[in-house]
Amino acid sequence: MAELTFENRVVVVTGAGNGIGRAYAHEFARRGARLVVNDLGGSVDGVGADRRSADAVVAEITGANGEAVASYDSVEDGARIIETAMDTWGRVDVVLNNAGIAYRTEFSEMTRERWETMMNVHVGGSYACSYAAWPHMVNQGYGRLLYTSSPFGLYACPGFAHYSAAKAGLIGLTKALALEGAEHGIRANAVAPYSASRMTGFTNEQQAASEIGPRYLAQLAVWLSHEATQETGSVFEVGGGYIHKVHLELSPGLHLPDDEHTAENIAAGRARFADLEGSLHPPLGDYNTIGRAVFGPDLEGFRN
Repeated sequence: MAELTFENRVVVVTGAGNGIGRAYAHEFARRGARLVVNDLGGSVDGVGADRRSADAVVAEITGANGEAVASYDSVEDGARIIETAMDTWGRVDVVLNNAGIAYRTEFSEMTRERWETMMNVHVGGSYACSYAAWPHMVNQGYGRLLYTSSPFGLYACPGFAHYSAAKAGLIGLTKALALEGAEHGIRANAVAPYSASRMTGFTNEQQAASEIGPRYLAQLAVWLSHEATQETGSVFEVGGGYIHKVHLELSPGLHLPDDEHTAENIAAGRARFADLEGSLHPPLGDYNTIGRAVFGPDLEGFRN
């Protein structure tokens, strides 16, 4: 297969000063993209700001004859990040929503501030950058959006209810924008990285040497972001050279109509929920599994 290249494509990478985002920026630049290297430069738990991380990555890319400019804005100010791309190159083709924060908080100690800070960065920041890029992508009839979920968003983790909820929320955003963007040539996907990163306490040097280093994530991001790739609305768990596509699965239905529908009968039939033989896999945008079972394939009588 021919190499996947990005000449004349403008790629915005948030959280690109370290870790996974840095790996993204270098790989896309190597393949010819023009980069906006965004990084606020705060700590893993979202405190402070430092321009040096973004500047360092830009220097590395331009030193290798690549094209890159820095953005130091918070992802909550996504319009300013996209404005950097538009002011510099007049377009935006790919937005890799990678920036994030992480800190452990037991739910019994979860203040509103700690909850909302997590949501604002992960969900709010991804929204803000995507919303700012959206009209430009619609006008040019082309765009690629990538969101960063997590195994915590897929399976959860104690002590990280806020982080798990935020990362799960990004899956819903991904799928909704995949549906809305289809007619405009916009594709949206999400990754759930199992990776060495700054958030997991690895330096850039340790990440490069790790068997679960971010180089594996960069290759999947390249494929999902390329103009030839039509994959959309999908979620991939990735790390260590392994890639899994995540599918929704519904167990065969436990049907208890009319007077049979009691808590006691649900308890008696609960084994049905664990039996996945004959399970259902609804495709993207199909929210009518029960509707078809009740009203038939055409949903006749739904409003009656």
